Amino acid sequence: MRFLCIGDIIGRTGRNALKAFLPDVKEKYRPDFIILNGENAAGGFGITKKVYDEILSLGIDVVTSGNHIFDKKEISQFIDQEERLLRPANYPPQALGRGYGIYEKNGEKIAVINLMGRAFMGIPLDCPFRKFDEIYEKIKDAVDYIIVDFHAEATSEKTAFGFYTDGRADIVFGTHSHVATADEMILPKGTAYITDVGLTGPKYSVIGMKIEEPIQKFLTGMPVKYEVAKGKMIFQAILVEKEGEKADIKRIKIEEE
Repeated sequence: MRFLCIGDIIGRTGRNALKAFLPDVKEKYRPDFIILNGENAAGGFGITKKVYDEILSLGIDVVTSGNHIFDKKEISQFIDQEERLLRPANYPPQALGRGYGIYEKNGEKIAVINLMGRAFMGIPLDCPFRKFDEIYEKIKDAVDYIIVDFHAEATSEKTAFGFYTDGRADIVFGTHSHVATADEMILPKGTAYITDVGLTGPKYSVIGMKIEEPIQKFLTGMPVKYEVAKGKMIFQAILVEKEGEKADIKRIKIEEE
């Protein structure tokens, strides 16, 4: 099985980048299953039903998220009905939506788990390590593959989580920072890991936003409204190939010239 995990889609520019680059990526790498983090897909903050449907129409199998999943009010109207849209599983149990799902593709059962770190995230969450243990015990005998989107700020928390789940999760890919890391590897017990996949969206930006606004905030300390940058695009992802006990991970970056 070949799995394509795409970094955080940032607004309309990210969706345009997906439309522009994904067809060639699919033709070249022939992924069997595609996961995308979509929590910034609508205007840079949150996701709407229209944008979610647009993403699925491009051949995405599962859309994961993170701390911005509930930014758009309309999310409450459809998240419970959409099995292919995930929010972090370690949100309080009263939260809308689901934190993991089991999907069938090419005769294989694939579990996708969405979890969020606690360091510097500012949201009261359950422990993601223990939440993984809880879910893993429920599903381990019912699935062929387990994939985790670990949405977190601290690289140390992401790396620790990768090693904690090594040999149990097949893939752990980090999201949230929108800056790709160069540490893709197969961990000692076989888990394919990367600290952060990066972003899919504006190439010249501050983590996807117009450059001037974050600079102004850093200079003045005053509140600033962020807007998604436009212009040249970038696509970032990883491709993981699993064949029995063998695994391979490749970082993908495509830039508009």
